[in-house]
Amino acid sequence: MNWEQVEGEWKQVKGAVKSKWAKLTDDDMQNVAGKKDNLVGKIQERYGILKDEAEKQVDEWITKLDHKMGAATDKAKNASGQARGDAEIQAGVRGDANRNVKRN
Repeated sequence: MNWEQVEGEWKQVKGAVKSKWAKLTDDDMQNVAGKKDNLVGKIQERYGILKDEAEKQVDEWITKLDHKMGAATDKAKNASGQARGDAEIQAGVRGDANRNVKRN
């Protein structure tokens, strides 16, 4: 996931940001507005760390978020495929039952 994607999905992502950096306030989150530099600055301010360290944390977080999002996407695809397979099985069972009824 790159920062443009984070910015585009900021409303969905900001909960994960608050989980990672709990010292950030709702006002901070609103002021960040999906901008990486703003997030780095707020982390630096709230946690009293150097800019380089804040940037490192944000970059590591994005990498982990990308893995989580990929896993969630894979999980959703698998669930969707399973549901489709279940529906096909059910349709097949109903089809067999209907054929049996028509033969009698």
